[in-house]
Amino acid sequence: MCDFPRPRARLGTFSKCTPVLDRPDVTDSTPSIARAYAPGSIGNVACGFDVFGVALEAPGDEVVARRVAGSGIVSVAVTGDDGRIPRDPARNSAAVAGAAVLRRLGSDTGVTLEVRKGLPLSGGMGGSAASAVAGAVAVHALLGGDLTEEDLFACALEGEAGGSGAASPDNAAASLAGGIVLVPPGEPLRIVHLPVPAGLTAVVVHPHLEIRTEDARRLLGDTISIRAGVTQWGNTAGLVAGLYEEDWSLIARSLVDVVAEPPRSTLVPGFAAVKEAGMAAGALGISLSGSGPSMFALTRGRAVAESVGTAMVEAFRTAGGVEADLTVSSVARGGARIVEPASAGGAGASQGAEPGSRKGPHPAEGGSRP
Repeated sequence: MCDFPRPRARLGTFSKCTPVLDRPDVTDSTPSIARAYAPGSIGNVACGFDVFGVALEAPGDEVVARRVAGSGIVSVAVTGDDGRIPRDPARNSAAVAGAAVLRRLGSDTGVTLEVRKGLPLSGGMGGSAASAVAGAVAVHALLGGDLTEEDLFACALEGEAGGSGAASPDNAAASLAGGIVLVPPGEPLRIVHLPVPAGLTAVVVHPHLEIRTEDARRLLGDTISIRAGVTQWGNTAGLVAGLYEEDWSLIARSLVDVVAEPPRSTLVPGFAAVKEAGMAAGALGISLSGSGPSMFALTRGRAVAESVGTAMVEAFRTAGGVEADLTVSSVARGGARIVEPASAGGAGASQGAEPGSRKGPHPAEGGSRP
């Protein structure tokens, strides 16, 4: 069965592990602390540059928001980043997003944030987007707000742009709303929920490298050929049709990127060998996750996904000369959510149903942005 587009929803008070889009409307009682989890995501999904996103069950980022004396986002603490993420509220993605929520709600409440990184920085898994989404959702729940999905989306994009210098609408939309999403370019902002065929499973292999999004974007240039454009447009339309029809052969045929992958793949050692190994193991399609260095695969079924991921990790080791971490995850049916703030657990798989599995040592978190 497929998940079809959902109506806009008001986002109100929090309860344990309740999906953020299904909570009841605002009540008179608001918490003094709120803890939000936002999953990582796959951006672009091969052919859909900046417009397609896929949410993972795990890993993800958490943000804990607390009421304090003062006005606005008073302070930010961060764990899991090796001290590399800005603590300045004006330069932190979660804090900028939280401040945007405060403005939209017309609130001068003092808030302090704790960002718990579960996603690698500059890793191509939507880390900055997840932090921004979690920040917006946590502050919104703390105040018992009634903003729509599109409102929170706008706040998250503002946060990511403020904290990292550029916003990734595909990653932010997937992290907020879950599932497979399409973000049409232009205004007004809108998240279109696409069907998720039963059994569709994601593989993300993260080599122990970092690639900054801005560096990867500089490789793309400003123009493409008509031939490349026609191919990319056809693949984008084909993927949407394949998802709606649950046509696995059409999905596989459409997971091809002729625009961003060719220049960006040169930044990833062993890319061609890793892709070849994963395809030989049964992947429907493989490409860069976002701007890289992570690579993703989509598969039909978890058993195939495990085989594909194992083959890709080994190819990174032998052909690329780097170790890599493997995540195998169902496509997250829900996105950002509020979890019980009293729990002491960190960011990761425990917050949602059917968590993804992660293999290999967790690399040191690094990079210049949350």
